[in-house]
Amino acid sequence: MQYLLMIYHNETEFTKMDPTALQKMAAEYTAYTQSIIQSGHFKAGDGLQPTTAATTVRVRDGKTLTTDGPFAETREQFAGYYLIEAKDRDTAIGLAARIPEARAGSIEVRPIMVYQ
Repeated sequence: MQYLLMIYHNETEFTKMDPTALQKMAAEYTAYTQSIIQSGHFKAGDGLQPTTAATTVRVRDGKTLTTDGPFAETREQFAGYYLIEAKDRDTAIGLAARIPEARAGSIEVRPIMVYQ
């Protein structure tokens, strides 16, 4: 079964990190990604640009409306994701717990609906 592991963090706190801490975190993400590629769990994954680069789109009465920024103001922002293959929810949760940001932010684990 496929799961989306959605990574959330506090952008304000993230921007305060010193360069050494950022390099360490990048190395941890590289190691984590390599480990799930090698184990066969990895399907896809990427980080996202900050919310200042986001645009929210709505269609109302046939008109497309756009707003700069994310859909909602929250303490934690959606920062990236991994799409994984896992035999069950417990395996997906175990993989999510190893994502470096799980120590400071949160990881949402959600099964994918496959339409066929």
